[in-house]
Amino acid sequence: MTTVVFVHGTGVRVPALTALVSRVDDGLRRAAPRVRLVVCDWGSEHGATLAANGASIPTDDGRHRGAGSAGTAAEAGAAEWELLYADPLAELRLIGAEAARSGPLPPHQVPADVAIRRRLNDLLADSDELEATLRLTATSHGEQAVQTLLDAPELAEAAQVAEADTLAELTARALVARLLADASAAGDPLIPTADDRDAAIAVLTTRLGGRPPGSERGPARLLLRAMTPLASRAAVRRRAVITRATHPAAGDILRYLARGDAHRAQLADLVRAQPSPVVLLCHSLGGIIAVDTLVTRALPHVTLLVTVGSQAPFLYETGALPSLRYPRPLPLSFPAWLNIYDPHDLLAFAAQPLFPAHATDVPLSSGQPFPHAHSAYWTNPELYEAVVGHLP
Repeated sequence: MTTVVFVHGTGVRVPALTALVSRVDDGLRRAAPRVRLVVCDWGSEHGATLAANGASIPTDDGRHRGAGSAGTAAEAGAAEWELLYADPLAELRLIGAEAARSGPLPPHQVPADVAIRRRLNDLLADSDELEATLRLTATSHGEQAVQTLLDAPELAEAAQVAEADTLAELTARALVARLLADASAAGDPLIPTADDRDAAIAVLTTRLGGRPPGSERGPARLLLRAMTPLASRAAVRRRAVITRATHPAAGDILRYLARGDAHRAQLADLVRAQPSPVVLLCHSLGGIIAVDTLVTRALPHVTLLVTVGSQAPFLYETGALPSLRYPRPLPLSFPAWLNIYDPHDLLAFAAQPLFPAHATDVPLSSGQPFPHAHSAYWTNPELYEAVVGHLP
């Protein structure tokens, strides 16, 4: 009889662990009735806890509201920009959706969007001026940001409604929003403060032919604020609740990487106590624990390692795997490795390209998007069929 040792992932504790183990046991028994399941519950003993009952978490004690309207405006502004970073053209789209201004333009008057496009093209043609105007990040994303506005039909639609000054400011805000969204997505280490961002918008508004933004808010910006869910503001006010709910998962990873000896010793002791053959079936961080354990200890009656949604290959490639640094190979004692990953799971990585002598990758889709895909493996019957097909 094969013994399968199940090593759970981050943040899993009783009673959720009980339900998970029951589902895994049922899935294995349906596919291989003679399999025996044993659980390595490392979370109960070595998982992260808030030892001081969350004393490190800043509390929402009302002091930020004591700052008066300035504090409230800062919170609302942060939430407004959160929406703009997600959709830089939101303000132009909103104002363009209003009823178009009636009547033709006066003779010889250049449409507002045409004038702005000319100025955007001038910026695009002069890289030095563009860099000086948009010096907000460590790396340049200005050309892509400008091109977004040049290609946007929203600019012409907004020009049918907005005054020239308003259109110039909204275009500047859209350009800066796109610039900073691209910089953040690229991992840029320098993102400006709100004051520096707004100063750049004032300079850019002038460069696009408008007057510097004043205290009055344009209609599109009022609409945007009304539509903004204030997610950042809500997150700050609910920080203690959010941190307490999410700390086991993040904390488990940090604690393991800092002090993982106890995790590895627990798994090794459990494996040694089982009759041969033993298969390790591991999810997420559990796969990292298992890989490190097998690299640092010879456990000859482990004949197969199965990792599901694991980050071990990525940690190895980036030099962060505790037991093995790239490009050192796995030890000869390392067992066959079946690595199952969902292409939609952004926390799952391929092992076979890095360890071709040991690892076999099996892509397996649950049909769920991320992050749901990271937890949807265990309800997929195909997973158990893949595992059973490799059992000794």
